[in-house]
Amino acid sequence: MQTPILCAALLALTAACGSPPPTGASAAPAGAANPAPTTATPAPTATAMNDVYALKASSLAGQSADLSSYRGKVTLVVNVASECGYTPQYKGLQKLHEEYAAKGFAVLAFPSNEFGGQEPGSPEQIQQFCSKNYGVTFPLFAKCATKPGAGQSPVFAALQQATGKSPNWNFCKYLVGKDGAPIAFYASRTAPDDAELRAAIDKALGG
Repeated sequence: MQTPILCAALLALTAACGSPPPTGASAAPAGAANPAPTTATPAPTATAMNDVYALKASSLAGQSADLSSYRGKVTLVVNVASECGYTPQYKGLQKLHEEYAAKGFAVLAFPSNEFGGQEPGSPEQIQQFCSKNYGVTFPLFAKCATKPGAGQSPVFAALQQATGKSPNWNFCKYLVGKDGAPIAFYASRTAPDDAELRAAIDKALGG
């Protein structure tokens, strides 16, 4: 029979040793927090996702276009098409662009063939159509996807994130403030000379 002194010694030794760590595991210092996984990527902040002017796009001619050049300006981002019932809005958009340009405003047009296949043309055909028929001088960007999905333009992804709205037809409009933050969404039927739209532009410009 074991003596009380021997039993006490065995119990003390067992408590000191404890259970061994799992195979391959490394012991962390007492009180130390577990390190974060090295593969973790911080989620983008709401500000970064909603800053349209932090993004880049491609011009209709295929050149890289940094939208940061519009920081400090108010813009109206529009998904456009050449063969749509709303195509005559090009005339009003050009008028709006000309009227407010000196105050720091610009229309930014993004052709899209997603709705009714109404923008089938090449970049050259789109440019010629806009210039010849409506005298468009505002920036035209490369044809892109505006609908939610894997191929969605980062510009329209940011616009959707901020407003909760994505285009459901051609000539939807997003008003973007001087800081690159989207302010409001306007449906296709909202004409460029709409009083509410113009009032919003005036307010964003500080007028």
